[in-house]
This record gives sequence, C-alpha cells and structure tokens, in this order.
Amino acid sequence: MKSTLHFDDWDVPAALPLSIEAFGNVEELRAIDRPGLHSHAERGDDAAGENSSLPPIDAEQKRIVNGQADINQLAPFKYPWAWSFFLNANRNHWTPLEISMAQDVHDYQHKLTPAERHVFENVLAYLTTSDILAMRNIGLAVMEKMSAPELQIYQARQVYEEALHTWTYQHCIETLGIDQREIYNRYRVVPEIHGKIALANRRLHGVLQSGRPLTDRDTLHEFALAYLFFAAVFEGCWFYNGFSPVFALQRRGLMKGAAEQLQYIMRDEVLHCAFGIRVVRQLLEEENLQMDPEALRRMWDEAEAAEAAYAGYILREPILGYNAGLHIEQFRYIANRRARQLGIAEPFSGAANVLPWLDEQANLRKEKNFFETRVTEYQTGGALVWE
Repeated sequence: MKSTLHFDDWDVPAALPLSIEAFGNVEELRAIDRPGLHSHAERGDDAAGENSSLPPIDAEQKRIVNGQADINQLAPFKYPWAWSFFLNANRNHWTPLEISMAQDVHDYQHKLTPAERHVFENVLAYLTTSDILAMRNIGLAVMEKMSAPELQIYQARQVYEEALHTWTYQHCIETLGIDQREIYNRYRVVPEIHGKIALANRRLHGVLQSGRPLTDRDTLHEFALAYLFFAAVFEGCWFYNGFSPVFALQRRGLMKGAAEQLQYIMRDEVLHCAFGIRVVRQLLEEENLQMDPEALRRMWDEAEAAEAAYAGYILREPILGYNAGLHIEQFRYIANRRARQLGIAEPFSGAANVLPWLDEQANLRKEKNFFETRVTEYQTGGALVWE
C-alpha cells in the first residue's frame, strides 16, 4: 500500500470543528462549580450508593483549555480528528532494532571524511537532547492543560514516540561506538548547539510551568505562543529540517541505516507538527485570541539566528552536496510553510525550496522484497495511510 505524504495537505482550514479543554490541578477542579463532577461528600449528599447518577456528557462542553466536560470520558468526540491522529500514528509503529546498521559502522569508520563525521556526530548531539526536551514538554506540561481526552490520548502516543526517538539515537551511538559521555555533553559545551536548546527552554517556559491556570488572558496568550513555537518551530522546522544533513549523506550511499532511522522519526514529527498546529488554530478560535505580530516576528528572528549559528558550526566545512547556506535557506522555506498552515504572515518572503528532495524523505515506503525482510516490517510500514 502506498504511503505518500503531501505536506501542504496539512494546511488547516480557517474554521475547525475542534476543541480542547484543560483542567488544572485537583484543588483547582474542586474550586470550580461543575455540576455532576463533585463527589457526594462535597455536595453534602448522603446517598452515595448505587442509585446515584451523573448527567450525560455533551461534546459541545469540550474545549481546548478551560473546558467543562468530564476529562475521563473519551466519547462523544468533539475532536474526531485527534482520534484519527492517534490511529494513524500507531500505523507507523517501528523500533530501531528493525534496521540494520552494519554498513553504517563501516561507513563511519572508513568512509566518512572528518567534515562528514563532524556533521553526523553533531546532528546526533543536538537530537539526543531535543527529543527528551520534547517528551517532557508534552508529557509534563501540555497534556495537563488539555481537557479533552481524545487530545491527551494522541499526546500520550507522542510522548512514547519521543522516547522511541531518544532510544534510536542511543542505538546509533552505541552501534557506532561513539563516546557517550562526550556526545551527550556537546549540547552543554558547544555554544551553537547549546543556543538552540537554551532558546527552546526559554520559549517553552510558558508551557512547562505546571499547574498554571489558563483563565487569565495574558497567561493564555503566553501558553498559545509557547505551544505555537513548539509545534511550528521546534518540531515543524528544527526537527524537520534538522535531519537533512544526514539525508544528504544517505543520497550519496553513506550512513543509510541511520538515515532510515531518521526517516521513521521524521514521519512521526510530521504528525506531531500537524497536530500541534491544528490545536493552536483551534485554541485561538475558541478563546478569541489574536497573536501579537511583534511577538511572532521576534520568535521567527530568534529561531532563524539560532539555526544559522548551528548550521555555521556543524557545516563549518561544506560536505559534498550540502552546506550551511542551503540549510538555512531551507529553514526559511519550511518556516513560511508552517506560517501558512497557522494562518499567519510568512516570516521570510521569497525563501526558496533549495532541497526539493527533503519532503520525499517522509514518504519512506516500508514495502521491501518479501524474502529480504521480516513480515512484521512489511505489515507495519505498508499499513500506513496518509490522508
């Protein structure tokens, strides 16, 4: 079965039949008068026996944040698209152990030039930390603010996938015999790598703070901007564009196993980005929020500056078919795409698609020669359907 992804199909229509709600902590829940959600003891009701009942859930009570429905009841859906994301994500199930890295070991030890090894290692150094940051961001902060279970269920899968991606990088590092202490510490000691992580931590501060009620408009705007950065920049640009140096090696027949691992990760990240953008669009609509154009401009400029410094470091010596100029121009092109999907102004007018092959990387087809692969591999990849 063909699994072709058309990236601009992820553009989100202006009006969305979606909604997500976010409860705060337990004490905040008890402080809000929600008929049907309080315990019998809190209502002063002694008849807490078998004859007690609660009113049925109305899907229209659900919201992105600050909703009024029971967070423990999945259906009726207000956001059936979120459930579809969850089902589709499970069709891309894989593990790094399925992909042979034998040729990569030979390439890494005998074929890569010093410049190519520098690129490959530092891409890994950035990714190892970034996916843990993403996992914690979704699992410890964003999920608690979502108040529709269909949204949380997809995000639970997303948390698993970020952990799987971290396992994948660790598997590559172990297989290739790279010094773990050295590679994992590069984000701390290399300013250009640290700069991206530090910017992400600062930008996501409004999301990562647990238990902040989103009833205040300023706090809600801060949350929306932070989640927008996470979906559109951190996952939608930095991850999406960040794999391209390794794909450039793959196109020349080098590090093909590692590149195939990244192709599976990229497919996950496409869904993460699309889901996050759709949530942001719906949040802005439901809460009647307008993003500050100056705040958005600062966001894009900071992201571009961090990416340019990073590209200048990892590609301080160009490799065959790839250089820092191509990397940052493609970042600008992808940033414009994310802005269109969000329904906001493109930040980098006229940016060109200088890596037209990049989108093809997410269209990896798992269907291999039946006699050269396991049946489980054929089924898991071949069952993926992109709508």
